Amino acid sequence: MKRILLFLATNLAIIVVLSITLRLLGVERILDEQGSGLDINSLLIFALVFGFGGSFISLAMSKWTAKRLTGAQVIEMPRNAQEHWLVTTVQRQAKAAGIGMPEVAVYDAPDVNAFATGMSKNDALVAVSTGLLNSMSQDEAEAVLAHEVSHVANGDMVTLALIQGVVNTFVIFLSRIIGHTVDRVVFRTEEGHGPAFWITTIIAEIVLGILATIIVMWFSRQREFRADAGGASLAGRNKMIAALRRLQLASKQAQLPDQLAAFGISGGKGAGLAHLFMSHPPLEDRIAALEAQR
Repeated sequence: MKRILLFLATNLAIIVVLSITLRLLGVERILDEQGSGLDINSLLIFALVFGFGGSFISLAMSKWTAKRLTGAQVIEMPRNAQEHWLVTTVQRQAKAAGIGMPEVAVYDAPDVNAFATGMSKNDALVAVSTGLLNSMSQDEAEAVLAHEVSHVANGDMVTLALIQGVVNTFVIFLSRIIGHTVDRVVFRTEEGHGPAFWITTIIAEIVLGILATIIVMWFSRQREFRADAGGASLAGRNKMIAALRRLQLASKQAQLPDQLAAFGISGGKGAGLAHLFMSHPPLEDRIAALEAQR
């Protein structure tokens, strides 16, 4: 319930901020002064503000949101040998990757997982679950940390936000053009917009949104291969392969909140069309890619 309320509150805040931004930009409507044709410039600004605005506000809030959704506790002063090892390992890997020291956190969850998020390479968060710490050897955990540090070093969070912003913009822009066209051509609405515009726009947004998700998830899968390669470079290929094999054997599926699922070390399973919507490639494919490296 807490997660749902936080999700709703966050999205409401984003909508309010973007609505105020549109008002400040003078974009009150997407129709021209006569109320019959589309004002393409206003529509484009509207699509850009909501498309990129929502994506980048979510990115800017990602560390704050992640901590509250998972209950992750940042290690300020290591309280035991395990926390000391976590901090020193991430510190060493961050230095080798040429990035600023991320915050290191632990969150209480039985699943074997970890994630990285943050606005920039020098302002990131790397978190691991207690399930991972309890299930993996130190070498395997080191490889997982290296994978997440590689995500940060590759700028994956920012790049994913950019791609999400681009596809969001196209979905918003094109769906309203489709809705306007159907309203004018099929239903002969001469001024303003009738119910057909809103119904058609919603349907078009759903269809285009599904297609856009396929594009975003394809990129997400590619970045996992790159992060695996980066993890192998930082921690060693054998350690990275061992960590992925351990994930295959994990008894519990990773259960990160939806907003963080794409940033975890492990994803779900999918076959056929479901594979197109997976944020992570199958673990066997990732292992095979590492084993093929020379």
